[in-house]
Amino acid sequence: MVETEHKRAVSEPIVYLNDRFLPASQAKLNIYDLGIVLGATLTEMTRTFRHNPFRAEDHVARLYRSLKFSGITIPLTPEEMLARTNELAETNCQLIGPNEDIGIVHFVTPGENALYAGSAGSAGPLRPTICIHSFPLLFEMWRHLFTEGAHVVTPSIRHIPPQCIEPKMKNRSRLHWWLADKQSQAVDPRAITLLLDLNGNVTECAGSNFVIVKGNTIISPTTRNILCGVSLQTVKELAPQIGMEFVEKDFQPYDVVIADEAWLTTTPYCMAPCTKINNTPIGDGKPGPWFQEMLAAWSALAGLDIMAQVLQK
Repeated sequence: MVETEHKRAVSEPIVYLNDRFLPASQAKLNIYDLGIVLGATLTEMTRTFRHNPFRAEDHVARLYRSLKFSGITIPLTPEEMLARTNELAETNCQLIGPNEDIGIVHFVTPGENALYAGSAGSAGPLRPTICIHSFPLLFEMWRHLFTEGAHVVTPSIRHIPPQCIEPKMKNRSRLHWWLADKQSQAVDPRAITLLLDLNGNVTECAGSNFVIVKGNTIISPTTRNILCGVSLQTVKELAPQIGMEFVEKDFQPYDVVIADEAWLTTTPYCMAPCTKINNTPIGDGKPGPWFQEMLAAWSALAGLDIMAQVLQK
């Protein structure tokens, strides 16, 4: 039975863990959880606008597609997961101000296996671990992206081929990203890692999709090679409204350098201009006019001035 005592006044965020809500300080994972032992974790992240989850249905739907592909069955229906998500958002948003918002994280692991002895495939019957939690969006972390633009760096570490891990699943098997970030940050401490595939094609960043703009066309790497982000889908849907086209095709760092603009699309801050790659300016090295048009369209959709929220102090 789901615990609902959190509907009283709350003094700390709540977390949904397995079958109940509880205070965040009491939410713990067992050291035998395969999310820790194997890094086997499927995840999603949603954000709120004015305390209301944005496209949570799309994030939950993608989570369930990932679960099906991974062979993990959980005792919650997508509708029940969405209801728990909305309940958590409503409660935890009581702890923030009216102009603040939260990020909502879902993750699912195969569960605990205390007999694990080095073989990923020998676990007995498992009960999946299910968690929903949130955190305040610290917009000051991304303020420089809107005033200066992002600097992406392509390290020597390559994107994991889709033949190894299906990129349509959002997962936390990310040691290669950690190592890649160390290389990128040696170039620029604030750099954002942009991985290439084994053929030198641009793929994605650890927490965002990456697109370029040529003329009035938004060019995205093919979905064979990337996670098709909900934010990227939002850009795709808004493009016709502002007179832009959206295409998917392979491109390389050369094409980024000669592009008119480049953007990051991601859940926390929606989108940001990318003005430099490997210390080389993109376009004129400044946020471009199409970025402003797209961000204005997204702000209208969200009912909130996204840039103003990020830049507020």
